[in-house]
Amino acid sequence: MAGSTLKVFSPYDEHLIKELPLTSMDDAEKILDRAHALHVDRSRWLPKSERIKILKDFMKLLSENVETLAKQAAEEGGKPLVDSIIEVNRAVNGVEVAIQELAQMRGMEIPMELNEASRNHMAYTMLEPGGVVFAVSAFNHPVNLIIHQVIPAIATGCPVIAKPAAATPLSCFSVVDMLYEAGLPEEWCRAIVCDREVTSRIASDRRIKFVTFIGSAKVGWKMRNSLAPGAGCSLEHGGAAPVIIEADADIDALLPGLVKGGYYHAGQVCVSVQRVFVQRAIIDEVKGKMVEMVRKLKVGDPVDISTEVGPLIKPGEVDRVDNWVKEAVSQGAELLCGGKRISNTSYEPTLLLNPSQRSKCSQEEIFGPVVCFYEYENYLDAVEVANMVPFNFQASIYTKSLDTALDCVKRLKAKAVMVNEHTAFRVDWMPFGGAEMSGLGVGGIGYSMRDMCHEKLMVIKSGVV
Repeated sequence: MAGSTLKVFSPYDEHLIKELPLTSMDDAEKILDRAHALHVDRSRWLPKSERIKILKDFMKLLSENVETLAKQAAEEGGKPLVDSIIEVNRAVNGVEVAIQELAQMRGMEIPMELNEASRNHMAYTMLEPGGVVFAVSAFNHPVNLIIHQVIPAIATGCPVIAKPAAATPLSCFSVVDMLYEAGLPEEWCRAIVCDREVTSRIASDRRIKFVTFIGSAKVGWKMRNSLAPGAGCSLEHGGAAPVIIEADADIDALLPGLVKGGYYHAGQVCVSVQRVFVQRAIIDEVKGKMVEMVRKLKVGDPVDISTEVGPLIKPGEVDRVDNWVKEAVSQGAELLCGGKRISNTSYEPTLLLNPSQRSKCSQEEIFGPVVCFYEYENYLDAVEVANMVPFNFQASIYTKSLDTALDCVKRLKAKAVMVNEHTAFRVDWMPFGGAEMSGLGVGGIGYSMRDMCHEKLMVIKSGVV
């Protein structure tokens, strides 16, 4: 950011893509006022049927513009085009999930007549829009994260202010423009780019009733502490996802998913495969086959359909990842492949063996194209080490033993454990979220919609004696 504009650069070759005006504090105040006034005036609320029509028309527009949106996302965010196409198609499905959820969301009857005081009473709950939503998003899925944060608000009838990551705002603006084209009045959804001061000011404003934040733990926890009394929030941070591979696992079947889960978007995914614990009896076979596959990954321009691994989001991230890998090697890790910068913006897909548990690669989220292997004898030891980090997101276990799988599901410190599937697996209707340093609350389209609603109770006393 410079002055009153934001310059958006390609993370691959650093060319200037576009320059956008920054939202000032005065403009933010006007946007907040309009959004709040919209919510408090019930006569202006959009009926559910109208919201559904808008979402259906919006979904059609998304479907017709998959390639255009994917190319834009790849250029500004660096995720390879082949994966960006998948992301936009997921976004289409996410809107469909929201429409389906609207038909399922309902209140419930509260039992009465259970004691003398509740005789001749009936009680029911109903769901209402909770108020203005502030959606602060991350760079790594510039289309689908906006869908997950903004569409639940639109679906439930909440005005929403979307603040995309500074590195990838263009996809957000394209999505919001399509919402307008689909018939959504502009006051119901505003996309802005602004500095940290304005972001903090909006998040802490009493008119904001729910904040959905995806980004770093440092920023997320600080933002949560500044929220107005009564405001809700969901926080999605990072992780250092563990994978346990038992000796009876189907190695050839699991390796493609392991490679994809570890190097997808250059490892810049909150549930990216990072720490892989392999039973000692099969470590040589697993690492040998993994190295062969990793070395074949094509690193390059993300808008090239043949590219499998793109750049890191900023050159400074290349420096950080390189320093972490060098630290791990200096502390005794074996460098199996990679370990070098390709350019100012790209880093070789890297595989380390047995890095020290003191190293940053073992204790913190790498958020880069680096996977660490550790050998173990007993899976209980692997679980113990896997749990020795301040993250609690997704984990996985590969085994043919149902007993071992279920025991690991119980023991692993994770909000979700995948069995014979890599840690980056996700569908948009499942609960998704972390605990401890990894976040707060539960994501997923339907779960977010419920979080953005208030449950109102109605009690009726009849005249029957």
